[in-house]
Amino acid sequence: MEGVQHRMVEVNGINIHIAEKGEGPVILFLHGFPELWYSWRHQILALSNMGFRTSTVGDLVELIDVLDPREGKVFVVGHDWGAILAWFLCLFRPDKVKALVNLSVPFLRFDRNIKPIELWRAYYGSDHYMSRFQEYGEIEGEFAWVGMDRVEKEFLTDFPVLLPKGKLFKRPLDEPITLPSWLSEEEANYYVTKFQKTGFTGPLNFYRNFDRNWELLKPWVGCKITTPAKFMMGDKDLVYHMPGMKDYIHNGGFQEDVPSLKEVVVLEGVDHFISMEKPDEVNQYIFDFFSRFH
Repeated sequence: MEGVQHRMVEVNGINIHIAEKGEGPVILFLHGFPELWYSWRHQILALSNMGFRTSTVGDLVELIDVLDPREGKVFVVGHDWGAILAWFLCLFRPDKVKALVNLSVPFLRFDRNIKPIELWRAYYGSDHYMSRFQEYGEIEGEFAWVGMDRVEKEFLTDFPVLLPKGKLFKRPLDEPITLPSWLSEEEANYYVTKFQKTGFTGPLNFYRNFDRNWELLKPWVGCKITTPAKFMMGDKDLVYHMPGMKDYIHNGGFQEDVPSLKEVVVLEGVDHFISMEKPDEVNQYIFDFFSRFH
């Protein structure tokens, strides 16, 4: 991608890859699983041309001071568990975020008494993808048997809620995958090539720490997010169809937890990877909201 600069920075003892482009107020994009900075390619190009400096990354707080040493405060856009990290960044360090646009995953209330993985297992059974990710090395071995090309394209095409042992995906493995219209073979292969080098263990470890993070977050149960925020998702997104999610989003719970939530937009016919499926709408949505604050 022309004009996108890549660099590694060390923050908090971690080496982090950053992709960035443009000049102006910083927008920090946070991606999810099984994704890369590349999932924000449409936003990086469009918003850098609209007067923003765009950066993508997977880790946070000290990094903001690197990206904007003068002000130490940025705009943030998150998707999938990048959205989860963005919500918690606003909860813990609202002084670091000017405004937030999150995609696909709303702020999720958590119960002091029920571990997250137990909750998902109770709803969906032991084949739920988060449950299947818990045992170190097990799902990696199954993915290796299927092949990274197939696994990545299955996730990007139709993110599976269930991953049964012995038959991970709905399609037979000898049946070709038809990629969605918003994802070319070349684009899909970019993800495959990167994950063939790194594997999935790093991102899967995020899921393996859900219960540990839940323990650490207990003191914040009931706290509100006060950062100005907007939220956008597709009506076909697997998150939208989780038990109780529509009621939480539309009937007051979400607004109660995020009092500064300005708007919720649900796009018809759109699935989980909204930033790639509807880039023009997402880009305009981000630009219009963030332009109010600078």
